[in-house]
Amino acid sequence: MKIIDAPQYGPMFRFADTNVYWALHLLSDGKRMGRKVLADLVGVGEGSMRRILNTLKDWEMISVKQTGITITKTGSGFLNEIPVRILDIDVGDVVLGRYQQAVKVYGVASKIENGMQQRDAGIKVGASGCTTIICRDNRLMMPPDWDLDTERPDIADMIRRNVGLSAEDIIIIGGADNMHSAVNAALAAAFELF
Repeated sequence: MKIIDAPQYGPMFRFADTNVYWALHLLSDGKRMGRKVLADLVGVGEGSMRRILNTLKDWEMISVKQTGITITKTGSGFLNEIPVRILDIDVGDVVLGRYQQAVKVYGVASKIENGMQQRDAGIKVGASGCTTIICRDNRLMMPPDWDLDTERPDIADMIRRNVGLSAEDIIIIGGADNMHSAVNAALAAAFELF
C-alpha cells in the first residue's frame, strides 16, 4: 500500500508511508500537537515532518494553526479506511526486541503463508523482526504451526480478551531495540499485504 509516492526527481524522501500513517494515528486522539513534538514521536527529522504535514495539509487531512496541528474529519476518515488498527498489547518474550508494537490487520489471513514475509518486512526497516498471529480452527497460531493456545495460553487468553481476532484478521507485532523501529516494522509488514 502506498500513501505518498516518492518523487521521480529531486531529493529522496527520508520517511516512509509508515511514518505518515503513524503521524495521522498520533493526531487521531484529537489533541493539538506541535511539529517538533510530532517529528520526535514519529521518529523523523523536522524537514521530513514538514514535508509530511504539507502533503497532509494539501489533502485537507490536517489543520495547521499557530496553536498546533489537528486531524480533520477527512484525515480521520482516511485513517479509518485503512484496514489496520494500532493495538495496545504486550506479548512479552514471544517477540524479539526490547520494544514492541502490535497492529491488527483486517481481512488478510488468507495472504499469510508462513509469517516469514512479515518478519522480513520488519527486518528491512531496522527491527529485530515481526511476529504474525492468526486464528486457524479456533486456535491462535504463529505460522506455520506454533500453537499459541498450547504453548502460551496466558498470551492467547490475553489476545482473545483484548483484541477479538476473527478468522480473517491477523495481528502483526514488530519488535525492536527502539520504539520507532517496532512501529515501522509492524506497519511495514501490514502495508505489504495490500
